[in-house]
Amino acid sequence: MANELNAGFTGRPSNGPEGIRKAASNTASAVKREVQAVATGAADHPHTASSLVVGIGMLAFSIGYLLGRQSVETNRFWR
Repeated sequence: MANELNAGFTGRPSNGPEGIRKAASNTASAVKREVQAVATGAADHPHTASSLVVGIGMLAFSIGYLLGRQSVETNRFWR
């Protein structure tokens, strides 16, 4: 008797997502594809990937250092 019971939803919805749900679903799938592409590229070219990460880190550090140096007041009272 339990085998004859077809309770619950076991298929796919007849109407797909619409509006914001569809946009969110499309965006999520696009992000997944891009992450997979970046991961594959990094696995195929590890030296290039590490060079890019180090280069971006150095650039970010330099920009932060320069911005920090600009915000320091140059007039010192002990001069």
